[in-house]
Amino acid sequence: MNVLLDTHVWIWSQECPERLGERARAVLADVETRILLSPVSTLEIARLVAGGDVQLRGKLRDWVRRSRRHLLAEVAPLSDDIAIASYDLTTFHKDPCDRMLVATARVLRCALMTADARILASRYCGTLNALH
Repeated sequence: MNVLLDTHVWIWSQECPERLGERARAVLADVETRILLSPVSTLEIARLVAGGDVQLRGKLRDWVRRSRRHLLAEVAPLSDDIAIASYDLTTFHKDPCDRMLVATARVLRCALMTADARILASRYCGTLNALH
């Protein structure tokens, strides 16, 4: 199974894994799961840390590297196709980061693990509920 983590799921997986549901934790622990992390999430985390909304253990650059290694995650590519697809989501909300994550999951044909109700309710990409 190929899974792209939503930004909050990436943070939770490292800072407070108890927030993740049992199934979500099992998917992340499964050696058969290919975990992808988007640079868009790195951008979001950098913004949250800079604004004081999120505190991480250690410096951001080290946290990103350490958490990617811990999750055995790959960096999801960014491409023109993904950027264009992010605005093919006609009824989706305006957050450009969420649009890019959904478009990435859609273009790469992987599930987006999220707890975002709007994304879970949409039919733009496959999803996994991070709370289950």
